[in-house]
Amino acid sequence: MAQERISMRKIKEVLRLHYEAKLSQAKIAKVNHISRYTVGQYIMRFAAAGLSWPLSGEINDTLLESKLFPGKKDKSRRPALDYGYLLKEIRRPDATLAVLWEEYKQQHPDGYQYSYFCDLFNAYRGKLNYSMRQEHKAGEKTFLDFGDSPLKIIDRQTGQETRTKIFVSVWGASNYLYAESSLDEKLATWISLNIHALEYYGCCPRAMVPDNLKSAVSKASRYEPDINPTYAEFAEHYGTVIFPARPYRPKDKSRAENGVKLAKRWILFRLRNQTFYSLRELNQAIRVLLDDFNRRTMKKMKKSRRELFELWDKPHALPLTEKRYEYAEWKKAKVQFNYHIAYGNHNYSVPYTFVHKEVDIKATVSLLEVYYHGNRICSHARSYREHGYTTVREHMPERHIKYLEWTPERIFNYAGKYGPAVQGLVQEIMAQRKFPEQAYKACLGIIRLENVYSANRLNLACRRALDYKAYSYRSVENILKNGLDKQVSLSPSPSLNRKHENIRGADYYREGQ
Repeated sequence: MAQERISMRKIKEVLRLHYEAKLSQAKIAKVNHISRYTVGQYIMRFAAAGLSWPLSGEINDTLLESKLFPGKKDKSRRPALDYGYLLKEIRRPDATLAVLWEEYKQQHPDGYQYSYFCDLFNAYRGKLNYSMRQEHKAGEKTFLDFGDSPLKIIDRQTGQETRTKIFVSVWGASNYLYAESSLDEKLATWISLNIHALEYYGCCPRAMVPDNLKSAVSKASRYEPDINPTYAEFAEHYGTVIFPARPYRPKDKSRAENGVKLAKRWILFRLRNQTFYSLRELNQAIRVLLDDFNRRTMKKMKKSRRELFELWDKPHALPLTEKRYEYAEWKKAKVQFNYHIAYGNHNYSVPYTFVHKEVDIKATVSLLEVYYHGNRICSHARSYREHGYTTVREHMPERHIKYLEWTPERIFNYAGKYGPAVQGLVQEIMAQRKFPEQAYKACLGIIRLENVYSANRLNLACRRALDYKAYSYRSVENILKNGLDKQVSLSPSPSLNRKHENIRGADYYREGQ
């Protein structure tokens, strides 16, 4: 069975780690939970396509995919490797893949070249189940996790108690610790705590190892976890790599779990008899004890965590970017029939050609961007007006643009040309809607019935619709089709000055308020 192609997002991450982070193919494969062979294939395809990194703004996901995978080619019929034999021989003392490859080429002159030979064998060996030794190199990794906290926040007015969580981040080499309390484990909180940890360190690790909480990992998997898009963007901003711990592999996150224990024993326990009325107050107390804990000399090492961090981790870590990451939430949405998407109880327009398409939304505090297949199609200033609409004229089809020329005042006055009942019905229809713009189509449709029927009949039909409180285009149309307008009694015309919070009245439109 052919291997399933990984997502374009992960392919671009492979390329970024190769060209920007300068990681080895083995490290890239480990971080992304794919084989080294796969990593090498995508790097070779990228080079063969004549592309350069970073990608230009013109190359979206669709174009990149077409260049990397121009079409199926016949697989090479080169002699297969005897993996069993190679695995047995490589375990011998002083054995090297270079010698084994030379022996392979002697038997098969048309066989694989050395680099590809090694990739194939390492990919096979990588699938074997063997224990991985934990090594923590200087400046390489921090381990992150949440833990339950015994401390509570008390509301001064109500006395209500709220349990807190404890977030920890700890360096693999020096065990240098960061700890902070929070009220939840939501994505925005998680990103904020990660930023605080990096700013506390004054540098950034080359890799960050979180547990498989939902804020970090959208889909947990032992082999190919999906990193939350927001968290992935955070990592890209700081130039680091997200390397989630494998599910049901406690050794992968032993540093983080130990960090939680240390925070509870040396920090939270000391605060057990204190009362806190805000999260800020609690974290100020934690910071004092945290700094003291990191300065304590460890008996075995004869140095403090702070000293080891300055000696080992910080010199080999990545520099911290000057610009702080701005939290951005990513969500998927389907473009509605009215060429708008909904986010945060507000509606934003997109080009009408994307109706019924699924798009990606990136939202910050001030900006909302919409992407389709990795290509940005539009952006809007963020609006917090609930149930409102932000519409760009260029996003509208030509037939809809004409409605922009209409106003409630103009429609009201236009309807008055065909009789007071037509004007009264139009007023009622606009009053039924939260926004008058939502009634334009129905009102104009009613007025245009005069083209089929006379203005007198239209006025009589609208009067009957008012009498029966049938405030719709369909009602007027049915009255005219069935001749019910001729049954209207000669009652006085409906008043256009009735008081209603949603009815502005004739005076409103005449005064232009």
